[in-house]
Amino acid sequence: MKRFYTAVDVTQTDKGWQVALDGRPIRTVGGAPQTVPGSDLAQALAGEWESQGETLDPKTMPLRDMVDYAIDVVAPDRKSIIDNVLAYGDTDTLLYRADPDEPLHTRQLDIWEPIVTSFEAEHDVNLVRVSGIVHRPQPPETFAVLRAKLEQLNAFELAAIQAMASLAASLVVALSVTDRSTAQSLWQAACLEEQWQADQWGHDEEAEERRLKRTADFLKTCEMRIFARS
Repeated sequence: MKRFYTAVDVTQTDKGWQVALDGRPIRTVGGAPQTVPGSDLAQALAGEWESQGETLDPKTMPLRDMVDYAIDVVAPDRKSIIDNVLAYGDTDTLLYRADPDEPLHTRQLDIWEPIVTSFEAEHDVNLVRVSGIVHRPQPPETFAVLRAKLEQLNAFELAAIQAMASLAASLVVALSVTDRSTAQSLWQAACLEEQWQADQWGHDEEAEERRLKRTADFLKTCEMRIFARS
């Protein structure tokens, strides 16, 4: 689609902030006003529109897609989204580790255990670590605490947390992101096993391209979380 607008503006309404193209406020795919809770997120959305050339490229507008998802899908059905997010905690990558006699286990302890113990202290919960592939459920009281915390988030934060947990296969990682620097280090931790295998057996060019794409997606999603609560 060719660019159909000249001016991109951010305006404040009684319900939040909106981006307008040539004075016309943007709507979501579902037809709702694309209103966001803070000016930082609105400015970031405006930046996506301003950076477009003569032809619009939807792939360069991930925040727009996430905001539409938050408004059209998350907000009307928060319970289902929270249930989905909590499911990542039951199979969290950082909690499922190699057998203790394997070299990978030591590496996982070095990288993952500080993150998990810090998470437990911050949220006052206990998490079950597992060696091997046999599933062990997390304590119900842990999920009760995490559910209560998720219920306090707005729809935009929830959408970001869901995406981060999916990309990292880890609720611990998703909820531990506080800023851009922690996002990068936590993503590297989430990719530990993938990086370990590559170091052992060699790097595959296509796999590396996929990982770079996922890395970019994760960091952009983290921006959504940070902007949504600012």
